[in-house]
Amino acid sequence: MLCSYNAIALFSYKPYCKAMLNIFLANFSFFGRSVSTWRRLGWGIGSLGIWLLFAAKAQATTQLPETGNLRQEFTNLDTSMPKLNNSYSNELKSSSLLLRHQPFLIAAPENFNPSLQLAPPPPPKPPAAPKPSVNAEPTTPIVVWDSLQIDFRNSLDNVEQHNRFIEPTAQFRLPNGNKIIFKTGFNSFAQPGVESITNIPFQVGWEGKIDKVSVRTALGVDLFDRLPTAINLNAKVELPIGVNVTPAGKLRSGLVVSANLEQAPYKSNARTLDNQITAWRLGPDLFWQIDSNTSLFASFRLGKYNDGNDERLLFSRLERKVGQFSVAANLFNWSYERDLETTSGYFSPPDFLVYNAELAWEGDVFEFLRCRLSATLGQQRLQGKFDRANNYQARCTAKISPNVEADLGYAFSNVKNNAGANDYNGRTLTSQLRFKF
Repeated sequence: MLCSYNAIALFSYKPYCKAMLNIFLANFSFFGRSVSTWRRLGWGIGSLGIWLLFAAKAQATTQLPETGNLRQEFTNLDTSMPKLNNSYSNELKSSSLLLRHQPFLIAAPENFNPSLQLAPPPPPKPPAAPKPSVNAEPTTPIVVWDSLQIDFRNSLDNVEQHNRFIEPTAQFRLPNGNKIIFKTGFNSFAQPGVESITNIPFQVGWEGKIDKVSVRTALGVDLFDRLPTAINLNAKVELPIGVNVTPAGKLRSGLVVSANLEQAPYKSNARTLDNQITAWRLGPDLFWQIDSNTSLFASFRLGKYNDGNDERLLFSRLERKVGQFSVAANLFNWSYERDLETTSGYFSPPDFLVYNAELAWEGDVFEFLRCRLSATLGQQRLQGKFDRANNYQARCTAKISPNVEADLGYAFSNVKNNAGANDYNGRTLTSQLRFKF
């Protein structure tokens, strides 16, 4: 039975099996006639052992060498295959390469039992995908353009003094929250009997906080078309005391005090500039939010002019809001050591007093338009003489976009700004355009 199995599995070695079988039968037959049964049995066992030894050796030699006939047939098949289909040809090449690199046992158990067949080797792993490059964190810019504000004011009175101001101000925010401020402009001044003057100011400022104290400083120059260049500077230090703010950000109560210093050409009118009058001003401001609807503001200034004159100015305002309406009381006192209007050109009364009451309304006319209307009625005293002091104002703010707003205002006042006019009045048109970036 074993020989039959080997005859089927190892067809290339059939002569070995047949020769071993003949030797065994001949010995068994020969010893069966002349030797005892035990001796015949011994010779038979010995012959069978020799035969098994040869059979095992024959099976071990069935592993084909690299240059065996079967390998050569696969190689020939690969090289002689017509190139009709690239994918099919590639599969045959892969099979032939697999056979060249793996031992091929014809009598291996897996060739007779499919469940014992080994799975083909897994395909090579694809190359690892390159890791996406990690972008560096965006750097914070050193300076961010925060806002742009353009102010326009056109003033004209009944003594033909005409002043026009166009002054844009750009604010840039630093990473620590402080601000750099650039201010320039194109201003003009006209007056009868004086050649008109054009002024271009340049100013660079800084605004920031030191602990709770807010500080603002600026330094610049004023250029004129026919006058020497002049220096301008200002500084303000502000300290809040006991400030209470609502969750919506509205000031509920608190006190804010500040100190102010400024020096610049006195831009009262063309004659004052023509005389190259400059002034230093120094003084405190106080703002007290008594409650959410009541506030008090007070300001005091001491002035020193380059023509030798001294100035004292006091202003206070008490305001109460009731819904969209508000009422206020204003007190203004202004005095100079000497009256130099005829020589230096600016209004410089030795004693000037104004007091009045104000009624105002402010509310939304449309969703995008908010307006304020106000009227003040009172008295003014100049050189011991009393006269009416009235003021009417209107201002509207239009919200053009979430980041753009525009103001337009008009004011009429008979509060004196010239001692020579009996019925003095002045008209002022103002506007402001604000961009938030």
